[in-house]
Amino acid sequence: MSETASSSPDWEPRAGHRPERAGHARAAAGALGVEVIAVFGPTASGKSAVAEALADRLGTEVVSADAMQVYRGLPILTNQPSSRTRLVAIRSLADEMSVGVFATLAHAEIDRLVVDRGAAVVSGGTGLYLRAALVDLGVPPRPDPTVRERIEQEVDVDRASAHRRLAGLDPRAAESVHPNDRKRLIRSLELAESGSSLVASRDRLWDGSTRRPTFVAGLDVRDDVLERRIRARTESMFARGVVDEVRAALSQPLSRTAGKTLGLAEIAELAPADALDRIVVRTRRYAAYQRKWMRRIPDLTRFDGERDPGEIADGILAHVRR
Repeated sequence: MSETASSSPDWEPRAGHRPERAGHARAAAGALGVEVIAVFGPTASGKSAVAEALADRLGTEVVSADAMQVYRGLPILTNQPSSRTRLVAIRSLADEMSVGVFATLAHAEIDRLVVDRGAAVVSGGTGLYLRAALVDLGVPPRPDPTVRERIEQEVDVDRASAHRRLAGLDPRAAESVHPNDRKRLIRSLELAESGSSLVASRDRLWDGSTRRPTFVAGLDVRDDVLERRIRARTESMFARGVVDEVRAALSQPLSRTAGKTLGLAEIAELAPADALDRIVVRTRRYAAYQRKWMRRIPDLTRFDGERDPGEIADGILAHVRR
């Protein structure tokens, strides 16, 4: 059964967070001029530590915008934070997760934190999920499974014909989707049949608007430093028992989205040493993809991700206040 995100008001303070500081922190949050601070960067850039430092200084909490951290059962493989973070471990591995569902959950958590604490911190390495948390994308619901199955069969039988039908329903989407791009062609046809458009969602994604006054910080880390961090983190995952964790996860039903978790297939199919090396390679490629997202996120301000997380957090707050 799916679960909703927990937002109990009787939250446990973070270690070192004293109740008498809460009023001062909330006043500081109110003086920022923004209600949300988002932290983005490639994997292993230190996003979680910086976000936690920001949340401590503002007397609030972090909302995760990571597509795979929503799942229970893979805390090591998905690098879940040890401190309280919203939208982490809220779904069974058997549950599907979509951008539209995630956006609804994220908006609710952000709004609660802004009302209760004066500000919210959002952190994540999944670019689309981060934007969905910050922007009202108006993502239409997923179609009935029978509709998707019908369109998948249509595309698989004759992609050129399916693309011509898309051109008749949504010419702008047809111009932006190549006939050989199966995934986007299927989604474009689903949206076109429901009266929506893939192009409209894309335009909203990059128009620079946000639901609430928001500052987006991006963490820059040099390639050689990031490479060392990725390998060290992956080696730590294996030392902490990620192989047993994955075996336990694979013994139960997995949704299609959970099954895409980076490292799951490698650990299931390869010897540990080979799996480790393969995960490092794939993680490096994913980090390069995340850096492309950094260049596309509107109004992102870059900060040196090699400094101490507390110093980075102080620098972000100083920049926001200026």
